[in-house]
Amino acid sequence: MSNVVSPPSTVLSRAVRKARWRILPLICVLYFIAYLDRNNVGFAREAMSADLGLTASAFGLAAGLFFIGYTLCEIPSNAGMHRFGARRWISRILIPWGLLAMGTAFVVDETSFAVLRFLLGIAEAGFFPAVVFYFTLWFPVRERAAVLGVFVLAQPIANMIGAPLSGALLELDGLAGLHGWQWMYLIQGLPAVLFGLVVPFLLTDRPAAARWLTTEEKDALDAVIAHDDARVTAADHRFLPALKDLRAWAYALLNFGMVLGIYGLAFWLPSIVGELGEFPPFQRSLVVAIPYAAAACFVLWWSRRADRTGKRAWHVAVSLGVAAIGLLSAGMTLSVSPWLAMVSLSVAAIGIYTAIGPMLSMSASLFAGAAAAAGIGLVGAVGNIGGFVSPLVVGWLTDATGSTKAGVLLLAGALALTALGTWLFAGHRPEGDTTLALGPNDTRTESEA
Repeated sequence: MSNVVSPPSTVLSRAVRKARWRILPLICVLYFIAYLDRNNVGFAREAMSADLGLTASAFGLAAGLFFIGYTLCEIPSNAGMHRFGARRWISRILIPWGLLAMGTAFVVDETSFAVLRFLLGIAEAGFFPAVVFYFTLWFPVRERAAVLGVFVLAQPIANMIGAPLSGALLELDGLAGLHGWQWMYLIQGLPAVLFGLVVPFLLTDRPAAARWLTTEEKDALDAVIAHDDARVTAADHRFLPALKDLRAWAYALLNFGMVLGIYGLAFWLPSIVGELGEFPPFQRSLVVAIPYAAAACFVLWWSRRADRTGKRAWHVAVSLGVAAIGLLSAGMTLSVSPWLAMVSLSVAAIGIYTAIGPMLSMSASLFAGAAAAAGIGLVGAVGNIGGFVSPLVVGWLTDATGSTKAGVLLLAGALALTALGTWLFAGHRPEGDTTLALGPNDTRTESEA
């Protein structure tokens, strides 16, 4: 690798800075919309359940079916992203997902609700891993945890802003003969359709096609990304062989454990807050926003620290351990101290959301080319099964026990196991600017290589 000529640092820094400002704002807005559309069912749960006669188990099943559709189509969708490019493929995802999100306003029973959620998952499938793969085409390995941290920041912000927004929309109940939850789905689903129409004009597939970069800046980005790709140890960069790689499956299972916590918190936090006291819908939504606001304060700092130190596995393990402690404390204090439970939930949210960027940056650095699209798709697909399991199991436990406490404690245990698994699997591996790009027995630093 020593014969690789590095681009001038000032040119590369300028190119990366331009890419951040040109790409990240739009992608973050799109993910904000996506996360809002998939999680707003949590805010609609009580009103929908009352109007449609849904049990907690039926609601949890329907909410989770989103992730079955998502999982089934995630890898094929990432193949389409690799073949057709980001502009066309992300637009293809946005428009049908927006229409189906709006269509949820017109479900009439648990069957139609379940079918719409499943179809919404199919429509949105591949968006998240497509963006992760897209970032590998634009940003060097040493920048990715921080870049993914900015991207992931859309999650707590979506919940932080989406909570009071959803609460306000729920209070439109009766307007034009529609329930408040129907207005919520209609209004929050529309932006995906509108952005789907303009994304082809706003995104650029690769640095070489960017008119807003100079030739020197394009060459600098291409050179450093090619250098990172060359450090990947997988000899076969084709799509299908990557799906058999044991490292990809290991990270997929770790992602599964992390996603259990993410969506368990997202779908059931409004209900958990409901157990803290009697709140009108809008006031409850403001309380729900507190843990996400706390998480948003730490995501970027922790992701940048993971990049700066190179100890990404350590950062993930610590974050998920903190999240497990937070959920355990919340489960034990729900019926004792509402304020202590809220502090505990805030700690859990901080732990969960600060883990995502470093975790994804590790798995995204396993492969290059078509293999990267496959590996990232696999990690996302298996991980999102957790989005199905989490609301289903928590819903079943809620029906069985009459409280969300048992489900919260189960999620705490899953996050603790994931923290341990991350440390045992990835904690001993060489990390730095090219995390996991070296072989498992290669302890050379970037300069020695």
